[in-house]
Amino acid sequence: MSNTKVLPLPLLDPAPGETAAPCCPPLTERPFTAEEAETAARMFKALGDPVRLRLFSAVASHEGGEACVCDISDVGVSQPTVSHHLKKLKEAGLLSSERRGTWVYYRVEPSVLAAMGRLLLTTMSAAD
Repeated sequence: MSNTKVLPLPLLDPAPGETAAPCCPPLTERPFTAEEAETAARMFKALGDPVRLRLFSAVASHEGGEACVCDISDVGVSQPTVSHHLKKLKEAGLLSSERRGTWVYYRVEPSVLAAMGRLLLTTMSAAD
């Protein structure tokens, strides 16, 4: 097991009229710096596992913008494995959590979701 500390994805202050700025510039704007590439790679690496992507999607699409772990754990793996994947998503800065009694509720960080969307949308628009 690695002792490397993973920092959450940094976000820039949004420009006037925007809800969030990406951690990195759109891919079509300019080449990434080494630091920006590290940041984006952590985010995409965390989402590169199908179980993590399903969990992230389950939280993001859950009514009210948050989900109890009891509502999203049916992804075909054991509960300890679900906890492991949720931990990885939190370490990457993609999810936050709050304990309420015996349950943990997860939410997608809205600024992260907006930043990811902007990064990908700009990239996809340029490909058209």
